[in-house]
Amino acid sequence: MGNVEGMSTETVPPTAAEDLPSTAPAATPQQDTDAEVEERSGYRRPAIDVPALTALLDGKYAEVRNLVRTNLAEYAGILTDAEEMTRDEFRERVKDVVVEMASTGQTGMGFPEEYGGGGDIGASVAAFETLAYGDLSVLVKVGVQFGLFGGAILQLGSKEHHDAYLADLITGKLMGCFAMTESGHGSNVQALGTVATYDVATQEFVVTTTREDARKDYIGNAAKHAEIAVVFAQLEVAGKSEGVHAFVVPIRDRDGGTLPGVRIEDDGLKMGLNGVDNGRIWFDGVRIPRTALLNRFADVTPSGVYESEIENPNRRFFTMLGTLVQGRVCVGGGGINAAKVAIAIAVKYALKRRQFEATSEDEEELLLDYGLHQRRLLPLLADTYALHFAQEVVAGQLHDVTSGIETSEHAKRELESRAAGTKALGTWHATRTIQECREACGGAGYLAENRFAALKADTDVFTTFEGDNHVLLQLVAKGLLTDYASDFEDLDQLGTVRFVTNLAVETVIEKTAVHKLLERVKDLLPGGDQWDQEAGLLDSDYQLAMLRFREEHMLSGVARRLKRGIDQKMNPGEVFSRVQDHVIAAARAHVERLVLEAFVAKVEALPDGENKIALRLLCDLHALGVIESDRAWFMEHGRLSVARSKAISREIGSLCRKVRPLADDLVDAFAVPPEMLRSPSLLG
Repeated sequence: MGNVEGMSTETVPPTAAEDLPSTAPAATPQQDTDAEVEERSGYRRPAIDVPALTALLDGKYAEVRNLVRTNLAEYAGILTDAEEMTRDEFRERVKDVVVEMASTGQTGMGFPEEYGGGGDIGASVAAFETLAYGDLSVLVKVGVQFGLFGGAILQLGSKEHHDAYLADLITGKLMGCFAMTESGHGSNVQALGTVATYDVATQEFVVTTTREDARKDYIGNAAKHAEIAVVFAQLEVAGKSEGVHAFVVPIRDRDGGTLPGVRIEDDGLKMGLNGVDNGRIWFDGVRIPRTALLNRFADVTPSGVYESEIENPNRRFFTMLGTLVQGRVCVGGGGINAAKVAIAIAVKYALKRRQFEATSEDEEELLLDYGLHQRRLLPLLADTYALHFAQEVVAGQLHDVTSGIETSEHAKRELESRAAGTKALGTWHATRTIQECREACGGAGYLAENRFAALKADTDVFTTFEGDNHVLLQLVAKGLLTDYASDFEDLDQLGTVRFVTNLAVETVIEKTAVHKLLERVKDLLPGGDQWDQEAGLLDSDYQLAMLRFREEHMLSGVARRLKRGIDQKMNPGEVFSRVQDHVIAAARAHVERLVLEAFVAKVEALPDGENKIALRLLCDLHALGVIESDRAWFMEHGRLSVARSKAISREIGSLCRKVRPLADDLVDAFAVPPEMLRSPSLLG
């Protein structure tokens, strides 16, 4: 129904408008005028100051973000050319764009100034996030070259390595790759099969792929452009394994030829990101000098003595990986910004496209005037704002930790946890938002020229790389159960379970005991035992209290289940496996609470005015949407009555109607360059 090609926007049932049943409010536009709604409710629609809201979103790095926007507009042609180029041509074009962008300084902002960088990690993250408005192969190529490869040299190497590589890699003169993942081991980095054995006679490491599933796989830059790889391998010294360490291994000469002992294979065509040359690498007795070990945390003397200030191998491993958290933060931000592109296109299309004469005989309705369309898009818009502010918090924490402003171990563990959780929710949000926005644009959204094809294909892997999202949420939950205890990082999985059950369970249960939790929550709100029934739905204290109650109740439930299994003499690994669904739920509840807290704090910090009113609407819409999406849990646990659950759904509908007149300004505030929105058949 709709057009002759059979591709339509099915916002309402495919029947004549006059045949729509009167009992289908979701398919009917709001009948009352905005003025009538405002007069009855006492609500006054705010007039958004778009430049001021953009400035708020851009934060302290507005100048950096504007530099990236300017560069994106200059290279906008890659969006269209990518559909016509061969894969090899696309890869070369992406590389050229990355190197040209490097010349502007935007890709080197996180590196020390003495090597030509900007010396500001926060600026680096802001630049990367904004780059997600454009072609995502360019984004990922930048992430591989400057975030992963360059970040490993910077964070794991010593001054000798910095002097040798940083200046050239910052400009793109030296291209490299980050060879951690193996075909047989992705998330379980400690079990990698690549081995680097120290030969004391020659003072060299011998790097070997010990079995077929130990080949390095899915390695960006490996198939074509990288000259050097940072290779993660098991270090063996004097017959003893010292665990996983990182080494600088040349893999190509200056002419692009593969070096002796190195075999490289192209991973082939992917679902997306085909401008990035992912490949597989095998090593057959490749010899590298002793100084090739990135030795910030450990070293091997010429005589073959292993030395490290961190004695415990597990602690050493987690310390090493903890320095690489920037990649996780950047991927989360990239996903959130890709979602901004999708929601901007879908909202603008819904304010242009008309369908069915639902309230007028003379003119069809705008899509965004339909209640169902508002329900599909506007909560996603609110969630995007919420995640933006949550990402702002974690990026600030990253800057403080990596810059030495914050040095405590607890802060570092908290950053790792928050980065993992925000990355998981941000990238899942991107996947969901892009899909919903594509559908909301009907058949036109299926055309490649309207960007959704590339957005869907290119962001799909975001939920997997830099840590599978479910694995990351387990990391979040373990940190919560142990309160980020330093002893925790000394343990393997079985040790973790024993530690949790023996030391943390009583603490967690004591801290989250339901009666004590209720007492704490009641302190936030008036209403005694009926706090959750009598508080206003739009009271941010009520919204936060609901999410805090859910989080702590779930966390205590995980601890109790772990303890029960151990008390029954079950294998600790089996116990943990059986409660993994509860572990993930508790971690997600925790991160959702952090996201809402970030949004509420941002709104409360604003001076009174029109933009604050608008953001308060979005914050309420986001908060009630989170509660509604898990209303079954709240009802099961006595925190939500049937009547109140229905009231929340009605309030969400009311909030959508209030946000609808503001939607265009709210997406304009993202300041996505028009060239990046593209979409000629949707927006032209």
